[in-house]
Amino acid sequence: MKSRATVELVLAAVAAVGCVVSWLAARSTGIAAPVVASEPSMPTVAYDPSLIVLAVALATIAGVLAVLGVTRLRRR
Repeated sequence: MKSRATVELVLAAVAAVGCVVSWLAARSTGIAAPVVASEPSMPTVAYDPSLIVLAVALATIAGVLAVLGVTRLRRR
C-alpha cells in the first residue's frame, strides 16, 4: 500500500502544478478605450473563466489526493 500512497502524493503534486499553471494562464491584459475623448486609455485585466474553473478543479483534486496519500502513509 505504500506505493499507492506515493502515487497519490505524486499525482497531488502534479495536479497542484497544473493548478498554478492554469491560474497564471487565465490572466490577460489589454488596453480599454477611453469613454470620453479627453480621457487617457486604461489598462485592464481580463480572466478566462474556463481556466479558472480548471484551476479550482485541479486544486480540489490535489487536496483530495494529498489527504488520501497522507492517510495511507500514516495507517502503516
